[in-house]
Amino acid sequence: MRHFLTLKDFTKEEILEIIDIGLEIKKNLKLKIYKKELENQTLGMIFEKSSTRTRVSFETGMFQLGGHALFLSNRDIHLGRGEPIKDTARVISSMCDMVMIRTFEHSMIEEFSRYSKVPVINGLTDSYHPVQLLADYMTLVEYSAEKNIVAAYVGDGNNMTHSWMMLCAKLGFELRIATPKGYEVDSDILTQALELAKESGAIITTTNDPQVAVKGATVVTTDTWTSMGQEEEKEERIKVFSGFMVDEEMMSLAQSGAKFLHCLPAYRGLEVSEEVFDKHSEIVFNEAENRLHAQKGLMVWLNKQKG
Repeated sequence: MRHFLTLKDFTKEEILEIIDIGLEIKKNLKLKIYKKELENQTLGMIFEKSSTRTRVSFETGMFQLGGHALFLSNRDIHLGRGEPIKDTARVISSMCDMVMIRTFEHSMIEEFSRYSKVPVINGLTDSYHPVQLLADYMTLVEYSAEKNIVAAYVGDGNNMTHSWMMLCAKLGFELRIATPKGYEVDSDILTQALELAKESGAIITTTNDPQVAVKGATVVTTDTWTSMGQEEEKEERIKVFSGFMVDEEMMSLAQSGAKFLHCLPAYRGLEVSEEVFDKHSEIVFNEAENRLHAQKGLMVWLNKQKG
């Protein structure tokens, strides 16, 4: 049995296998071919952080695979009212076939997985967002942009940045990260990624100059400057991140035909200009749809690992 907490726990071959399963499922769906690979199975979905794409994609995906998904907010279960995580894990995993958790502290999902009898999927923590990176890479494959990637991440050193680092370290491409001073990536996670990069030949660099990161890039990506739970910092962050908006001028530094990705929601006029978003909206909304297909590929793959 395997859990999906962070990409660092998976080999390059396993990541690509999950992507391939997701692409096959997507192709079949467009042809109205439905394979009930998780028939009569139940996914418990624990949300301590709300989300549009995470809930819709997992719930719809489970239905399309023949199973059922249960939405469980921290207001609905005793986890939010003082029950130990290990007790909740034992109970829910005795009744469900798989569990997805979207929460704050990464340590919470690690503890839950230690006591779970079934696979646990990280739907997002403050440290990592690995399911989004599956969708991002699937999108690059669909647009034939997965070869010789030079990716530039511009913005906050957050869970998306950390997950890009892990994907890069595992798959062996180049990643340049540009953040304002004081908003860099977690140093321990960077150290882990650099160590993993030695095996794959990946190149990971950090800078406080977004133009340095974007110059010659084949993929440019960003995220909101103010994540959930940071609302009180919004005005200060807008000031600090001035100059980090991905606009036409910044995109012009990238390679001709460079792809722009955004995990959404996108705040036009802040991390991305209206013009850049509109120009690349097709790939961005396909990226959003691919959360559905990549996660179905992941759930099917995890189910096979249960033996």
